[in-house]
Amino acid sequence: MNELLVLVVYCALLGSGVGFLAGLLGIGGGLVIVPVLSIILLHFNVLPEEHVVIVAIATSLASILFTSTSSAIAHHKNGNVPWELAPWVMTGVALGALISGFLAALLPEKVVRIVFAITVVLIAIKMFLSSKGNTAQERPLPNKGLLTVLTTITGGVSAMIGIGGGALLVPLLTFFSVNMKKAIGCASACGIVIALFGSVGYISSGSTVYKLADGFAGFVYLPALFGIICTSWFTAPLGAKATHYLPVSLIKKIFAALLLATAVKMIMY
Repeated sequence: MNELLVLVVYCALLGSGVGFLAGLLGIGGGLVIVPVLSIILLHFNVLPEEHVVIVAIATSLASILFTSTSSAIAHHKNGNVPWELAPWVMTGVALGALISGFLAALLPEKVVRIVFAITVVLIAIKMFLSSKGNTAQERPLPNKGLLTVLTTITGGVSAMIGIGGGALLVPLLTFFSVNMKKAIGCASACGIVIALFGSVGYISSGSTVYKLADGFAGFVYLPALFGIICTSWFTAPLGAKATHYLPVSLIKKIFAALLLATAVKMIMY
């Protein structure tokens, strides 16, 4: 079988799992896509090793545009997207994602990988501890301006490490006492914005490095993108439906375990 076709099949299998997790946790799927796709790209010798992580991140963001859209539609149908809050959060993440898409291309691959790993480990620890009980005090949401600033930072870091935003947005919103399921729904909607603006940056900055004739749109590797979205679009609604029925404490534990496993993979790959 043609190697390119095998690569697409691997990515389709990856997309099926990623789509479900994206719907379940509102994470967009980048936490899984980045390390796994990095391994796939290295195995098939698609590009030089020094560009593997940034291409995996860029391709992850582009796929999240589709996966998060599917997930957000499902969460909206279940009444889990707080639209009174989402526009302010979306404004912030859009600004952060657009800026970081250009900045990440200037950073050494090792720096991006370390930022990825440290960020998700800290989030996992916080999420796991918060799943043990409801002893945390109630915290009101900050004013709209401060919320936009906080989500700008969130969107920037999310785009830099190639995730849809849920891994950072969900802990941020739940910190301010937003219901976990509502936070996941909001993160799914915001993942669309992060992916769109982040992808623009990666496509623009990578356009002088890789060409469309070689299967790239900037730093986005199109065969891998196709493989991921051809399955993730259909499995994301299944994960969103599961979120509607699972206990919040269980969702938090799944979230934390996924983050820790992903961080370890990223450090060791």
